[in-house]
Amino acid sequence: MSGHDSKYFSTTKKGEIPELKEELNSQYKDKRKDAVKKVIAAMTVGKDVSSLFTDVVNCMQTENLELKKLVYLYLINYAKSQPDLAILAVNTFVKDSQDPNPLIRALAVRTMGCIRVDKITEYLCDPLQRCLKDDDPYVRKTAAICVAKLYDINAELVEDRGFLEALKDLISDNNPMVVANAVASLAEIQDNSNKPIFEITSHTLSKLLTALNECTEWGQVFILDALSRYKAADAREAENIVERVTPRLQHANCAVVLSAVKMILQQMELITSTDVVRNLCKKMAPPLVTLLSAEPEIQYVALRNINLIVQRRPTILAHEIKVFFCKYNDPIYVKMEKLEIMIKLASDRNIDQVLLEFKEYATEVDVDFVRKAVRAIGRCAIKLERAAERCISVLLELIKIKVNYVVQEAIIVIKDIFRRYPNTYESIIATLCESLDTLDEPEAKASMIWIIGEYAERIDNADELLESFLESFPEEPAQVQLQLLTATVKLFLKKPTEGPQQMIQVVLNNATVETDNPDLRDRAYIYWRLLSTDPEAAKDVVLAEKPVISDDSNQLDPTLLDELLANIATLSSVYHKPPEAFVTRVKTTTQRTDDDEYPEGTEPGYSESPAHVADGAASPPSSSSYVPSAAARQPVPPQSSSPPAAAAVPDLLGDLIGLDNSAIVPVDQPATPAGPPLPILLPASTGQGLQISAQLTRRDGQLFYSILFENNSQTVLDGFMIQFNKNTFGLAAAGPLQVPQIQPGSSAATLLPMVLFQNLSQGPPSSLLQVAIKNNQQPVWYFNDKISLHVLFTEDGRMERASFLETWRSLPDSNEVSKDFPGIVVSSVEATLDQLAASNMFFIARRKHANQDVFYFSAKIPQGIPFLIELTTVIGNPGVKCAVKTPNPDVSALFFESIETLLKA
Repeated sequence: MSGHDSKYFSTTKKGEIPELKEELNSQYKDKRKDAVKKVIAAMTVGKDVSSLFTDVVNCMQTENLELKKLVYLYLINYAKSQPDLAILAVNTFVKDSQDPNPLIRALAVRTMGCIRVDKITEYLCDPLQRCLKDDDPYVRKTAAICVAKLYDINAELVEDRGFLEALKDLISDNNPMVVANAVASLAEIQDNSNKPIFEITSHTLSKLLTALNECTEWGQVFILDALSRYKAADAREAENIVERVTPRLQHANCAVVLSAVKMILQQMELITSTDVVRNLCKKMAPPLVTLLSAEPEIQYVALRNINLIVQRRPTILAHEIKVFFCKYNDPIYVKMEKLEIMIKLASDRNIDQVLLEFKEYATEVDVDFVRKAVRAIGRCAIKLERAAERCISVLLELIKIKVNYVVQEAIIVIKDIFRRYPNTYESIIATLCESLDTLDEPEAKASMIWIIGEYAERIDNADELLESFLESFPEEPAQVQLQLLTATVKLFLKKPTEGPQQMIQVVLNNATVETDNPDLRDRAYIYWRLLSTDPEAAKDVVLAEKPVISDDSNQLDPTLLDELLANIATLSSVYHKPPEAFVTRVKTTTQRTDDDEYPEGTEPGYSESPAHVADGAASPPSSSSYVPSAAARQPVPPQSSSPPAAAAVPDLLGDLIGLDNSAIVPVDQPATPAGPPLPILLPASTGQGLQISAQLTRRDGQLFYSILFENNSQTVLDGFMIQFNKNTFGLAAAGPLQVPQIQPGSSAATLLPMVLFQNLSQGPPSSLLQVAIKNNQQPVWYFNDKISLHVLFTEDGRMERASFLETWRSLPDSNEVSKDFPGIVVSSVEATLDQLAASNMFFIARRKHANQDVFYFSAKIPQGIPFLIELTTVIGNPGVKCAVKTPNPDVSALFFESIETLLKA
């Protein structure tokens, strides 16, 4: 459809379907073409036009390429819901696959590959076999990709009909694009198969290297990725391969450059000549540097890959450290990555330049970046012994600036430097002690206490310094308490005078009697037993010589590094995780029938706008405020466990304009909800015998709408569809509702994946969720549900204590809202903590206030909005006070609704 076809998307009047039917059967070509455009427009915005299937299929018999494409697009979408009617189109497909026009031949075979219906698959084989040997390279390259799609539907059929052999033959094709598509298809099939299918031999290698020079950029990426799996027989062959691939380093496309780098790095492992390796390292440096002049997003991807490369081959960029210096306008994520690489490339030769940079960064305005810069100076000191003194000088200069967070970060890294170089730089302790009063972060406090305890004999007033911390011992975080306990024991063992003796008794008493922390209590009992039975043994244990530390905080395990380097230029190298950590592949062992996979009556197409309102149902929202489910459709993130793997629907537009169909949109499949019974939202008395129970739920980090349909009528119900009205959190369906036919007296359950922020309403926050559900036999049913805020709490809502305190202080007091729940009783602390943790409300700390217990929790909703929660109660007595601080206090009322539900449960 061209840019002038937007008129087809304008709202049409009520009798639209009969009118379209008439136009589709018109004797005039132009009228038929306009009608098909209207059908596609209606389908695109989520209207159900499946009833026009036969009429649209009749329009396939045309010479007009544009009309044929539109009809094929319609077919791809509705073939699964109308498999019996879809067979009517097969003859036209077969005929089109022999059309004189290569574009039509390719279009036919591509579309047949996208229609994932088993009944059609068998008819696809003969046309596909012909197209794989077609005279036109465009048809052959399209057919090559189609084999991979067919393998995904029916692997056995592909093997039996010899398509894999035909694909392997295409690697010898004289057209480089055909070769590239054959390689891409074989690689895809190999990923989905447990047995070896695509193995590169020396004969194949030569053909792929020849095709590499003439391919399009994405064809080159496919071939390079395939070649990177090839293990050369010896160093000579590896050198020859690298020599043929090296020109790709000069390519304008970043993906080609990174794929070439991956290929070269893999082969370099086999090259024994140091001169050749050195030259290759020199050749790889300029293209990698060039990537850093691209857009920030590409820079970030390049930096994540370079981070891996320099861990294996630091010499590649050893002389290029200046390109990693941060620019003032670099986004923070780019700056952070550059810092990491600078630490890895820092050496005795360039440390002065690097330290100047780090010192400059430590005066920036971004607190996180400043902290990282200060920590980077410490890591360089630990890494480079000869440069340690210069690093410490810079840290002392930064301490003199008296910026609180800089001072605290400096103390943390100086503690590590003392561990790395014992008895070398202790002269600076006096300077550190001057900043004692300003420390308020747990890690900085713990580091300072460690320094005082470790060098107690050199600090005249060590007991006074530790005593200042002891006053707040019960309120301190566990990290500080543990360090304080050990430091006091060290002080006592080094200076067994009256002062330290009293201190150790106070600390041990606090740590064993007053605390709930088992780690602290156990350590205190061990020290107590040691000190009371054998003080000399205590000295041997507590004052033992410590192992020297090294900076390996960002060094990856060698095995993981090998795997990530083999996956350079993929998401794996950006996440720094192996592919299986975030990609789940479903490998089918048995072929299911079409009826098994798609229960009768389900419609994987689009939802339809509500047309009727039933008497006695909740008052309907206006139809204009609904966003169709299809328009809001999003891919469901891969899950490691339940719910069951989703069926896949091809990316329609991608396929028809000739792109590789690698993107799939999963569709939910019915799943039996577990747990307590769902609340009834539409009783059978209102729903003419249909009863609907539903609730929002969260599983494995994904939102679902769990629905149970019970058919108490005398009619078979099918063709269920759902829509959600605009709401505060923009909740919408991530795909069409799929429910099998429900026989009278039976029920069906489903888990519908949901997405957020697709369907937002204006006005004050509300927990109201308005839902419309229809089926083929009944009118539209409207009902209201409630959005429980705790269902939206994400799994990454846990905060460190320091971060919690910092966030609490940074939010204005006006953002704090509180509410009393006089009737709620917290009888068991553990049960309450478990209940809240199950809803992603993470426990931070507990303290006593008079006779009350005060608990602190953190939580987070999508878009990173944190909730800082304070619960005050007397255990076992009625009455709970809840205070919450959040950047958006308007949603606090919704939070109180949720917390009341959780505490009552």
